[in-house]
Amino acid sequence: MTDTKLAYQLADTVLLKKPHACQVNNWEVLRLGADIRLKCMGCGHILMMPRADFNKRLKKILTKANDPVNKKLEHYLPKENIACYT
Repeated sequence: MTDTKLAYQLADTVLLKKPHACQVNNWEVLRLGADIRLKCMGCGHILMMPRADFNKRLKKILTKANDPVNKKLEHYLPKENIACYT
């Protein structure tokens, strides 16, 4: 069985089912493991959630890591800078 939800990687921007309090659904993946660290692309808020919860809430992958579209976003952190950030 192939699950397309497992196709996300570090520094991808993803769309979750429900918006954050700032009314933005876009999140950047900052850490992968048993827990996943996400950063809101609207306000910069960072949270961690268990991978199982993340897989339930994931709607789709918006952009892959280091996509030129991401550089226009205010709170985006490039993949090469994430290691020193976490």
